[in-house]
Amino acid sequence: MKLEKADLDFLKEKGISEEKFNEQIEMLRTGFPYLRLEGAATPGHGISVLTPEMEMGAIRCWEEFLSKGGVVMKMVPASGAASRMFKDLFSFLNGKSEKPDNDFIKKFFDHIEDFAVFERLNFVCLGEYGKSIDTLIKENRYKDVVRALIEKVGMNYGKLPKALLQFHKTMGGSRTALEEHMAEGAQYACGKDGIVKIHFTVSEDHLPLVKMKVEEEAGYLGHQYGVKFDITYSVQKPSTDTVAAALDGTPYRENGKLFFRPGGHGALIENLNDLDADVIFIKNIDNVVPDTHRGATIQYKKVLGGTLVAVKQRINEYCKAISENKVNEEKIKEILDFMHNVLCITHDKTQEMTLEEKKAYAFAKLNRPLRVCGMVRNEGEPGGGPFLVYNADGTVSPQILESSQINPDDKEAMKMMKEATHFNPVDLAVSVRDWQGKKFHLPEYVDKATGFISQKSREGVEINALELPGLWNGAMSDWNSIFIEVPAQTFNPVKTVNDLLRPAHQPMPAIKPE
Repeated sequence: MKLEKADLDFLKEKGISEEKFNEQIEMLRTGFPYLRLEGAATPGHGISVLTPEMEMGAIRCWEEFLSKGGVVMKMVPASGAASRMFKDLFSFLNGKSEKPDNDFIKKFFDHIEDFAVFERLNFVCLGEYGKSIDTLIKENRYKDVVRALIEKVGMNYGKLPKALLQFHKTMGGSRTALEEHMAEGAQYACGKDGIVKIHFTVSEDHLPLVKMKVEEEAGYLGHQYGVKFDITYSVQKPSTDTVAAALDGTPYRENGKLFFRPGGHGALIENLNDLDADVIFIKNIDNVVPDTHRGATIQYKKVLGGTLVAVKQRINEYCKAISENKVNEEKIKEILDFMHNVLCITHDKTQEMTLEEKKAYAFAKLNRPLRVCGMVRNEGEPGGGPFLVYNADGTVSPQILESSQINPDDKEAMKMMKEATHFNPVDLAVSVRDWQGKKFHLPEYVDKATGFISQKSREGVEINALELPGLWNGAMSDWNSIFIEVPAQTFNPVKTVNDLLRPAHQPMPAIKPE
């Protein structure tokens, strides 16, 4: 489509080419195809359930990797404000009732002393109103307590990032989600040199506050765990923003200017592409527990990391053998069996290939980014998660899907979705180097056809928003993937403020003497 000079200048300022802009407009116009499923990934069919002996072997492999100087980094997507976490409190504040009028708000106030933020919130209430939380509640001034927590006049928790919220009580204090991720990293991702590398992706508005918090706590936490922290940061790049369209398919404008939105967490593939380490762990900011509940997390992080290291070593050996022309029919059978049994990649046509064709096929499939993903058994309603999916080249491979990528009118696909036994908790260990140790260019492995369109309201106008392929689904579509079952104890997300009242986020109960 024809763009004005002002439009082209604006695109240039954002780092977006005219070709990319037109590509996005076309995506908004035509939509995205649904994926063809072979089936849900289940134990023995795409998901590995390790024996205790296998887990111990993976942990030994991980600890050997660290002892030999392996470079490890932890990436924590931590962008955005925590406003959705306090959605129910905002609704109460803006509602007519002056007292708790639903179970959520009642639970919040019934257990308010159990929140890690309680002492500081009480101090803020004393400063703002001259009264304690207890007194305000007795006077039915519930809304004043909520204001002190989420509004700018108080602690401004409704606008702060989750990284800076007090999540857990500790002996004599509390910890934010950011501090807990630092503590967690010290317990499984410390290099031989005693350094823990952590990378936080944050919004530009919050970057100064996050840096200040790290500066404030790194020395103390480092002393507590006997490590040093190397903390780096990045923000979502303006070049990954996506254009919005009016419902008639034309670009949406505000004050005559093209309107762009952040493209979702899939944009972070660019941030991940800038990182360099032998192993990078990826985990969301709100999925973290205190030290007293962290045993399972540490154990299975080592299992994921050790599995990644062991599988990557074999991939490198196979790629080296193929590149040096040291592969005969017997060896290529071993390699194809490995691809089938370990990477769960199948292709019906391999029997018809010549030896040279098999070698070229195997090398092309093996020499790509690798991820090992923890999968949690589904105890609720099935939805997006691990599946075996047909690819454009005729192969079937493991993929993490969102429910929006599955055709709701396809009865067979919906049946497969309902048969899903596991879901994706976003618990990944990844390798981003090729068999010779050179970094892959990760955007080359994104399946652009796996984005989706969502409808949003902007200033009262309905618009179509383009969401980039998600970081752990479409953005890693052409990676090799291994799914491993991990226990539910490793998945404790905080989506609402009341989730912090769950046992995993509360101090361990004291043992009563007999």
